[in-house]
Amino acid sequence: MGLDKKLSGAGLRGQSAGETALCTVGKSGTGLTYCGYDIDELARTVSFEEVAHLLLRGELPDAEDLAAYRERLMQRCGLPEPLTEVLERIPADAHPMDVLRTGASMLGNLEPEGSFANYLEATDRLLAALPSMIIYWHRFHRDGVRVDCDTGSDSIARHFLSLLHGEAPSEAHVRCLDVSLILYAEHEFNASTFTARVCASTLSDMHSCIVGAIGSLRGPLHGGANEAAMDMLEQWDTVEQAEAGIDAMLEAREKIMGFGHAVYRESDPRNAIIKSWARQLASNPDQQRFYEISCAVEAKLLAAKGLFANADFFHAAAYHFMNIPTLLFTPLFVCARTSGWAAHVNEQRQNNRIIRPSADYIGPEPRPVPPIETR
Repeated sequence: MGLDKKLSGAGLRGQSAGETALCTVGKSGTGLTYCGYDIDELARTVSFEEVAHLLLRGELPDAEDLAAYRERLMQRCGLPEPLTEVLERIPADAHPMDVLRTGASMLGNLEPEGSFANYLEATDRLLAALPSMIIYWHRFHRDGVRVDCDTGSDSIARHFLSLLHGEAPSEAHVRCLDVSLILYAEHEFNASTFTARVCASTLSDMHSCIVGAIGSLRGPLHGGANEAAMDMLEQWDTVEQAEAGIDAMLEAREKIMGFGHAVYRESDPRNAIIKSWARQLASNPDQQRFYEISCAVEAKLLAAKGLFANADFFHAAAYHFMNIPTLLFTPLFVCARTSGWAAHVNEQRQNNRIIRPSADYIGPEPRPVPPIETR
C-alpha cells in the first residue's frame, strides 16, 4: 500500500493512509457503502452471509452460491477438542474479548493458514468458529455445560442465538442480529482494520492479523461503546432520571460512550437502522421503558451538545432485548467485523508495501552521554 503522504496530527485524523475498494465512510448515499452498495439497502434486502461473500469474494452471491456458502460456513462451526480444552481453562471472569483473542490464536496453531492462497478457507473457518468459541466458553462457565457447536443452523445469527440460549430463537431476533452483523461488518480504515493491515503488510498470516485486530477492538474507545452505553442506561429507571443523569455527566465533563464519531459529522447511518430494530423488539413494558430512556438520552445529547448517537448506542437496547449478556456485545462486533478485517488483509496483500510511517521527533536535542559518576 505504502504511505506516500505525511501522516501527522492527533490520531491521524483527516489523513489518507492508503486505498481500498471495500468501503466508503461519509462520502455517498446514506453515508456508508460496501463495494458500492449502500448500507441502508443492504440492511433491508440481504443477509450477513451475502455481505461476507461480497467483501471476501467481490460480488453478491446468486441463490445457488449463497446456499453453498451458508452450508460451507455451517459445516465449519464445530471446535476441535484441543481448542475447547483451552477455552475451558480460560478463567470464568476473563473478558470475553480476551477469550476470542486466545481462541483465534489457538485456532491458528491447530489449523494454520499455511499459504496466502488459503485465505478464504482460513477466513470462513474463523467466521464460523468465533461465535462457537465465545458461546462455548460462556456456557461452560455459566451453565457448566459443554455445548455441541454443530447446531445445524442456516446462518451465523441463528447459530449464535441458538447456541447462546439453548433453544430456537424467534425469527425477529434472528433477523435483527443478522442486520447488526451487516452494520458491523466493515468500516474502512478504523483502528482495528488498520491494525490488521499493518500486520498484513509484514506478510504475516491471517490468524495473526485477526488477533491483532481483536486486540485493537478490545480498547473501550473503539469496540466497547455498546457495553458502556448499556452500563450507563441500566442506571436509570425513568426518562427524568436519565435526563438528570446526562446533565450531571455533562457538568462533570464525563465522556459519554456511543455518541459522536471520528469520521461522520452529522449522523451515523447505521444508527437509524438499529434504532428501528430496537423499537420493533421492545415487546413488554420494561423494554419499552428502556427504549424510551435511550431515545431521551439521544435527544438530550443532540440538543445540549449537538452529539449524535453512533451505531453502538442503540445496539445496547437491541442486544438487551434479545437477552444477549452485555459482556458479549463487543465479541459480536468481532464476529461481524472479521469479514471486513480479512477482506482488508487480502487487499493489502495484493499490492503490498510494508506500512512504516515516520514520526516527528519532539525529544531532547543531541547530547553526549555523561560519565556515570556525574549522573
